[in-house]
Amino acid sequence: MKHLRFWIVACVSCACIVAAHAQAVRPEVGKPLQHAAELLKAGKAREALARAREADAVAGKTPGEQLMIDRMKAAAAQRAGDTGAAIQALEAMFASGKLGSSEQAQTAEMLAFAFSQQKDWARTNQWIQRAQAAGNTSAQLKQLQAYVQSQSGDYAAIAKEAQAAVAGAEAAGRKPDEGELLRLADAQQRTGQTQARAVTLDKLLAYYPKKEYWAIVLGQLPRKSGFSDRLSLDLLRLRLATGTLTRTDDFMEMAQLALQAGYPAEGKAVIDKGFAAGALGSGAEGERHKRLRELALKQEAEGKAAIARQEQQALADKSGDELVHVGYVYVTMGQADKGVALIEQGIAKGGLKRPEDAKLHLGMALLQSGKNKAKALQVLRSVRGNDGAADLGRLWAMVANQSS
Repeated sequence: MKHLRFWIVACVSCACIVAAHAQAVRPEVGKPLQHAAELLKAGKAREALARAREADAVAGKTPGEQLMIDRMKAAAAQRAGDTGAAIQALEAMFASGKLGSSEQAQTAEMLAFAFSQQKDWARTNQWIQRAQAAGNTSAQLKQLQAYVQSQSGDYAAIAKEAQAAVAGAEAAGRKPDEGELLRLADAQQRTGQTQARAVTLDKLLAYYPKKEYWAIVLGQLPRKSGFSDRLSLDLLRLRLATGTLTRTDDFMEMAQLALQAGYPAEGKAVIDKGFAAGALGSGAEGERHKRLRELALKQEAEGKAAIARQEQQALADKSGDELVHVGYVYVTMGQADKGVALIEQGIAKGGLKRPEDAKLHLGMALLQSGKNKAKALQVLRSVRGNDGAADLGRLWAMVANQSS
């Protein structure tokens, strides 16, 4: 619709030019053109086109008179829905050699839009290129070019154009256009550029952190090659933080995984959020949800009673794994500062089975403490590996930046 509005406005401008200069030509040409302008203003496009053709029938026309006639024919034909006649008049204008550089660029653009109305994508593209060669860089022309590329299925060209637009905006210190990023991501998906698309989606999250973009990225992450199931709870934690954990099954899965992993306070908190959101506690499974909440309450009480003993056992262990675990248990219990200290102590002790997981949980714990965001970002960005831990660290860092 934006394209059509431009096409209408541009052709009306041609009519305005004619009306303003109709007095400067011979009466036998000027009078029907003036009448055509009045008819067009009154919404009588077909009658206006007939008057323009009457002027065109006058013998011995000068090049200037012909140009004015073609301008009026283009405007009247467009408003009358006669795209073929409009194209004929516009092509005559462009070939006249009488247009200034600015009008020449605009006329080429109008021809591109006219051929797009006929779905003649090859000629549309030809006139887009002529318009650009004449110095036309309008936003509507760029939008038309993107549309034509999508119609032609030339997604490699779309990716190239969109990538250039995104890179240009970033180089100029501007936020890339959201539409360009979406166009780039779509073209990359269609051309099999999986890694490049992941980068583009990250940019969408960074510049436009909408829930739907978080849902796309986090929905794809577990399908990424090498992603480990052991990180399922950490992924659900990220979904909860980004507002993309909404389904009943998701709340149930996260609560159960938290309880199984030894984080009863977290499991209870997730269940409470599920009940508050209306995702749990009703329907055919309502009673099952209530039983799970009772189990979580029981385990939470047992966990609080046992945490001090677990901490002492972890301190006595040779490896730091249990200290990291107990530290994050404290974090889920609302004691983030103590949890951070224990996780750091566990990492320093060494002998860890999964050191990158420990760094991920330290970064998450630092975010929970809210006292050292810079350190949290540094830790999260330092997480390495191809099993999903590094992806989660990078995405948690984005969450941290967006919450500031």
